[in-house]
Amino acid sequence: MFDNIQKFVLHLLAENIAQACTLLIGLAFKDTTGRSVFPLSPVEILWVIMITSGMPDMGLGVEIAAPDIMARPPQSLKKGIFTLEIIVDILVYGVWMACLCLASFSIILFGFGDGNLGIDCNGSYTVECDTVFRARATTFVCLTWFALFLAWEMVNMRRSFFRMQPKSKRYFTQWMFDVWRNQFLFWAVIAGFVTIFPTLYIPVINHVVFKHAGISWEWILVFVEAILFFGGVETWKWAKRIYFRRTAKKTGKADLEAMVFSRYLTSDSVSSESEVQMDEKKGG
Repeated sequence: MFDNIQKFVLHLLAENIAQACTLLIGLAFKDTTGRSVFPLSPVEILWVIMITSGMPDMGLGVEIAAPDIMARPPQSLKKGIFTLEIIVDILVYGVWMACLCLASFSIILFGFGDGNLGIDCNGSYTVECDTVFRARATTFVCLTWFALFLAWEMVNMRRSFFRMQPKSKRYFTQWMFDVWRNQFLFWAVIAGFVTIFPTLYIPVINHVVFKHAGISWEWILVFVEAILFFGGVETWKWAKRIYFRRTAKKTGKADLEAMVFSRYLTSDSVSSESEVQMDEKKGG
């Protein structure tokens, strides 16, 4: 239960950090009148919060215990859920998501576009604002995908998403079984993916409500950024595993499960106990 609360909080706050950083740094994008052009519209922000923070976080709340939970020391009640690891994770994941979102907005505008931010592109769609609206849509899709993928990554806060069951023989497909095992979380994430498309391509809803436009070739950038997102998160988890293994060796903390149940886990101990019982019967 404590683990699941941490996963819930970590996912929620990391997403909030990503949104806040994207919006604050995005104030630097200004049009010819000196007004800031938002990388995300207000409705997009509310939509991302509603779709990616509600049901997926509830799905994380019903996750089963991690395989290595017995190998960890007891949680300190004085620290609560905000341990140093959780705080650093929130910052790392949030900043990484924000960097990718800002990169997608900038690449569409200045890499493939002419850098023209139009006039009053926060308020209404015009031909001059088309590039801004497409860049905003790409940023919106990226942030939504990152938040949904992060929910799956938080199923285990240290182990790789592709190898959450260390003893499994399914080296390349185990992640599929892990994703399907928690069907509440699975369908919450799938629903988040599906709801993106109506907001992008239904007329009026895209230009007037969400302040973005449908995208085409920009999906290539979305897929590339999704790969970069997974690469960054997996790299961070790998670094964490190395750090905690080295810390455990230095402090001499053994596996708690092995410490408590070692007498029941080895064949030698079982046979020795049987011999002792036989000797006691003979002596009686």
